[in-house]
Amino acid sequence: MPVASIENGKHYVWGGNCDGWHLVASSNLSVIQERVPSGASEVRHLHNKAEQFFYVLRGIATLEVAGTNYVLRPNEGFHISAGVPHTLSNEHEKMLEFLVVSTPPSHGDRENA
Repeated sequence: MPVASIENGKHYVWGGNCDGWHLVASSNLSVIQERVPSGASEVRHLHNKAEQFFYVLRGIATLEVAGTNYVLRPNEGFHISAGVPHTLSNEHEKMLEFLVVSTPPSHGDRENA
């Protein structure tokens, strides 16, 4: 099994200008590294079964969780339980890079909130 990185992870684009790389994609665990440019954000949503942990590598993330905003800086993370509406945005000038860990994987378990 190779070392996981954005160099060999399956790449995808979301929101028109955001990047994601699947670092781990098993039936029980998903680890994705994402890159969000300044001014970009995801659509507010929730996962019925998946819980998630967001961990900032570079930049500053604004994470809205159930109506409360949290600002995450590098080396800070936040756990979101299944069923809780949330959205992540980059309201700052520098590129945002973070990891999102989901168990079970969140793909196919998302609905807009």
